Amino acid sequence: MKIAVVGAGAMGGMLAAKFVTAGNEVTLIDVSEALIKQVNEHGLLVDTKGQGSAAYRLHVTANPEEIGVQDAVFFFIKAHHTASAAANARPLIGPETVIVSLQNGWGNADVLSGVYPEGDIAVGVTYHSATVLELGKVGHTGFGATFVGPYREGADLASSTRIGALLNEAGIETTVTPQVKTEIWKKLILNAATLPTSALTGLCAGIQGEEGPLLELVDELTAEAVAVAKSLGYDIDLEERIERIHTVLRNAGKGKSSMLQDAEAKRKTEVEVVNGAVVRAAAQTGVPVTLNKAMVAMIAGLERSWRA
Repeated sequence: MKIAVVGAGAMGGMLAAKFVTAGNEVTLIDVSEALIKQVNEHGLLVDTKGQGSAAYRLHVTANPEEIGVQDAVFFFIKAHHTASAAANARPLIGPETVIVSLQNGWGNADVLSGVYPEGDIAVGVTYHSATVLELGKVGHTGFGATFVGPYREGADLASSTRIGALLNEAGIETTVTPQVKTEIWKKLILNAATLPTSALTGLCAGIQGEEGPLLELVDELTAEAVAVAKSLGYDIDLEERIERIHTVLRNAGKGKSSMLQDAEAKRKTEVEVVNGAVVRAAAQTGVPVTLNKAMVAMIAGLERSWRA
């Protein structure tokens, strides 16, 4: 398949390398001139946990018109860049193109649907993790389940099944489900509990998972977000989420969350589509989310301190 991955960061780069290994024609779309030059000249180096490093020959460009219409376009960029990236990616989209968002948070697909037909969009969530190690080098640091399904309620699974097969062939174990939005909320709950707490403390995942007041705060944030999800009609069990989040933190060891990486680089975070999404949904249903509101305010204050 002809595949474009919009966003050549950690996750986008790792995913593109997986697609190349499976024999697809892959192009990365990014705006960083330095990264484009590095990868086009030397390839993308991926250091996979427990497997070592390998270099992948990938074409990277800032101009989607260079490659034209693709079979699938994956968006793997920060939420606040989704609108501009979607507009820029128009030359990649044809009548048979499947548009895929595996981005963090809640609301990215809504932005994409303002640019492209809802029926062309597949959404999903992945528990794989990656980090940028240096220019042109990413680390594939964690492995887990991936879920995809249709963005439009009641849509058939044909396009999502194509994407699921593509991901599975690339070694990303994927389940196709019409209940994909429940899975997205499950990941959103994990992120709302663990991302801002890591960014505010500077602690790696393994330390976050140690017994004590910080883990208790993680659990309380989890409980708020689960209550919101249930009020929206999603079938999510609180005890399952707490147990799962504890396991994820313990197994991640020295891994740094995406929001902690953003904080260390003093760049804008995705708190508005994580805890902010929980807060906005709570406003619709009347569920109290004091702690999630606090996380939004604290991260906003942290970002303001960088600008000041």
